[in-house]
Amino acid sequence: MPLTHRINLIALREALEASWSAQTSYGGVWEEGNPALGQCYPTARVVQHFLPASEIVRGTVWTGTRHEVHFWNELPIEQGEIAIDLTWQQFPPGSVVTTQEILDRSKLGDSLSTVARCDLLLTSVRAHLRRAV
Repeated sequence: MPLTHRINLIALREALEASWSAQTSYGGVWEEGNPALGQCYPTARVVQHFLPASEIVRGTVWTGTRHEVHFWNELPIEQGEIAIDLTWQQFPPGSVVTTQEILDRSKLGDSLSTVARCDLLLTSVRAHLRRAV
């Protein structure tokens, strides 16, 4: 599946990391040294904005002590798909995905607060990318 435009994934990752905050995270969680914590869903939505062919995946991650819900993207390519997970570092080493499903983008049903978190993250990422040019 050809991309209609180019996106620098390194610049996008850097802009996302610079934009993460308690205001963009799930439940307002923020942990010094673990800025990806709670950022997986809005990050997956922002990645989908820049890579519209990508899908959002919801999965379960076993951390060694408990199961946690996690979101990332998959980008279809001729040979299958490429997983794009820019928030995996929130999990401890040895964590594994135990379940996964691609979400139907027409039925995400985001709450108003989730939409606001995603919009805030997208606005900040765009600003960082403009400054980087």
